[in-house]
Amino acid sequence: MILTKTNPAGDLLGRTTRRAFGSVLIGLLPLLQGAAVVHADFYVSPTGRDGNPGSEDRPFATLEAARDAVRRQKAAGPLPRGGVTIWLRGGDHVRTNTLELTAADSGTPEAPMVWRACAGETPRLLGGRRLEAFLPVSDPAILGRLAPVARTNVVQCDLRALGIADFGELKSRGFGRPTTTAHGELFFDGRPMPLARWPDEGAFELIAGFPTGAGQGDDHGGSIGRLEAGFTYAGDRPRRWQDPRDLWVHGYWAWDWANSFERVAALDLDQRLVKTAPPHGLYGFRKGQRFYFLNVLEELDQPGEWFLDREKGRLYFWPPEALTGREVLFSLLDQPLLRMTDVSHVTFRGLTLEATRGNAVEIRGGTGNRIAGCVIRNVGNWGAKITGGTNHGVIGCDLLDTGDGGVDLLGGDRQTLTPAGHFVENCHFRRQGRWSKCYVPAIHMVGVGLRAAHNLVHDHPHCAILFGGNDHLIEFNEIHHIALETGDVGAIYAGRDYSYRGNRIRHNFIHHTGGVGMGSMGVYMDDCVSGTEVFGNVFYKVHWAMFIGGGRDHRVENNLFVECDPAVRVDGRGLDRSAVWRNMVDKTMRQRLAEVPAGLYRERYPELKTLDAYYGPPDGPAVVGEAFQGVPPEGNVVARNVCLGKWLEVGWQATAAMLRLEANLTNAITSLARPVNDHSKATDFALTPDSPAWDLGFQPLPLERIGLRDDEYRRDAARQRPQPR
Repeated sequence: MILTKTNPAGDLLGRTTRRAFGSVLIGLLPLLQGAAVVHADFYVSPTGRDGNPGSEDRPFATLEAARDAVRRQKAAGPLPRGGVTIWLRGGDHVRTNTLELTAADSGTPEAPMVWRACAGETPRLLGGRRLEAFLPVSDPAILGRLAPVARTNVVQCDLRALGIADFGELKSRGFGRPTTTAHGELFFDGRPMPLARWPDEGAFELIAGFPTGAGQGDDHGGSIGRLEAGFTYAGDRPRRWQDPRDLWVHGYWAWDWANSFERVAALDLDQRLVKTAPPHGLYGFRKGQRFYFLNVLEELDQPGEWFLDREKGRLYFWPPEALTGREVLFSLLDQPLLRMTDVSHVTFRGLTLEATRGNAVEIRGGTGNRIAGCVIRNVGNWGAKITGGTNHGVIGCDLLDTGDGGVDLLGGDRQTLTPAGHFVENCHFRRQGRWSKCYVPAIHMVGVGLRAAHNLVHDHPHCAILFGGNDHLIEFNEIHHIALETGDVGAIYAGRDYSYRGNRIRHNFIHHTGGVGMGSMGVYMDDCVSGTEVFGNVFYKVHWAMFIGGGRDHRVENNLFVECDPAVRVDGRGLDRSAVWRNMVDKTMRQRLAEVPAGLYRERYPELKTLDAYYGPPDGPAVVGEAFQGVPPEGNVVARNVCLGKWLEVGWQATAAMLRLEANLTNAITSLARPVNDHSKATDFALTPDSPAWDLGFQPLPLERIGLRDDEYRRDAARQRPQPR
């Protein structure tokens, strides 16, 4: 251990002096704490030894040795007033188990615990193993199964010969499925590689139909096939596949917002029929919906694809580039890289966390922890999951290529409306949802009083920010190129609860969203969710930019809409008499409203009292049966917005008279100070000084504050090994 003493003038004892007098300082620790800030340091290196004292020149080998040394120090007396830093030297800190921290490993506000990279070095917590023993494929049987173009390009690696026997399992994943640990995955030069599939990545086949007599209604007037009956495909491509015992399919079986991966239980080549193993798909199989086959050796016909013969332990791979000088990783750890339980005031800073099959970070309970300036990539589940506790934050991090979502925040008490204070700030999210696809956003916020600010989110198959609960703040984020594989989805999304109130979405830049089928929305208030403030955002080239799907009491104010289709869309699905919508409003929404304390919520959010006209008061008789006529989209205010392009659509049981429209500038073609294009930044969307919007009360937008900020944590993330674009 090395102790560093800083006097009030900020002078730092030199490294040589620290080494010479370290033992003396330890003995003087109680005196020093009373006179100046004292700080303790330990060091960990992949080339260290756990028998070392953990000093800079004699570091520990494992994180656990450093953790336990701090525990011993705490047992001997209080932490130094300046806290403790555990410095990680560069290189791979290979993890075969979770680093577990408990309350015993906590710091305090005055004496925090910090785990961080040494200056200029790039330590990595690695849950996988490098593969280097690749050879050409020589087995005639395997070569015969490969396409001619692949035979000279595919190489093989004998995992069993390397001592790797745990390959993990492919499991059903997707919409409506619980989170499950990923199988072993392959990563090349920092990017995940796709399992051999047909059609190749980026393409889909279409469901041809389902067996005669297997049809059923979809609750919306359409027909879908029963799950247990399977679905049919077109053509004879599967006749090439010699061994379909571990064949899988992935599809959007009935809806463009509900996917799943399923194991093929039976493949009938003559009937062109696929039957999946339980739990089958989702909802049913609809003709024309998208799917593909995966985990097929014969389809290893593109650079980057791979296949694992689990019986023999041989991995086949077509490298996208020459292997020389490139890193090939296989994920092994089936646990989090880091788990903190009831821990407080601990920061992990400037590290790379990579190649676990599970979550990278889990925090449960405690207060004041930070994941700062880290790179979290190539993990099977979530980048970070924070559950309970208060004031935890993920800040200045890069999170990319996660199998599920990015950061999952759960905190606060909806029964008392006590905020948690968790936040995700100044983080860069890319390519979340590699496996689960739907409803695994870059940022998931559930509870009370959570915040997402100054983040950049792009290249996501579904939604960027998904929230539920109360009093959340979503501000200064830039979101683009989301909904790349799905439809009927929003960049920022919430749904199905009248009690979700007090949420603010302000000063975000949402642009260039994708979407299939119904397309995508910018801010999507779905299925009657209510009471959100949407203020001061910029929407550019978004399909339905602001969508109120039957909800109430939203305030859409001071936003700028450019080339959207339309800027604002409102419907009245809460009045629809069909069974699916009546059940939602009469049962689901009524029940969720009853689950929160009426007095507290009606005091905090007075607009909830207007629901008494439709449901009855909470202390009186309920309006039920034929007397219940549904709930209209009332109380929505759309005011002082500026629109260049298509403005407003109102329909499906709603009328414009149900809206409060005030002082909107809807023909603002001359109001932008400069032309915008596909490469425009948020700051390009300023209005001219003479725009009529100012006379209508439009307030200036803080465009320069939107998106990522340059700070010490962002620089920490940037200093780590170069990231793929």
